[in-house]
Amino acid sequence: MANSEILLVKPVDGLGGEGDQVKVRAGYARNYLLPRGIAVPLTGANRKQVDALKKRRGLREAEELTGAQELAKKLEKVALAFAVKTGEGGKMFGAVTTSDIHDKLTAAGITIDKRRVLLHTPVKTLGQHTVKVKLHADVTVELNFDVVSENPIVPAAEEQK
Repeated sequence: MANSEILLVKPVDGLGGEGDQVKVRAGYARNYLLPRGIAVPLTGANRKQVDALKKRRGLREAEELTGAQELAKKLEKVALAFAVKTGEGGKMFGAVTTSDIHDKLTAAGITIDKRRVLLHTPVKTLGQHTVKVKLHADVTVELNFDVVSENPIVPAAEEQK
């Protein structure tokens, strides 16, 4: 199997960041990375670009980290509540999902990627719950939200004999 050593110009998930020297399959480099301008072949002249790319990468990552920390401070102040329809005994119809949480955050003026909201299973019970929002590799915020009934809870009727 032929491998190529290339220099990444842009970050690629699962492969590396800009300025990294990586070994990839020759076909991946030839057919995907090189034509899209994501990487350049590793030559003597291109090795000189490594320092400039790493400096730019460091500045970009520092900027992303400070932006994520500022957004985390905003998120800590946000209080979310979901009013859901319930049936007998307070049993919910439907569930609160990642999309619902993302929509509430967008309505509150906080714009984040929907994939950053980490809710493992949809919420199907009333009460207070917690969801993690991963803003950066180093910044994760736990966001509390309430799920309440929009109509009064009627106790379940007991079976009559």
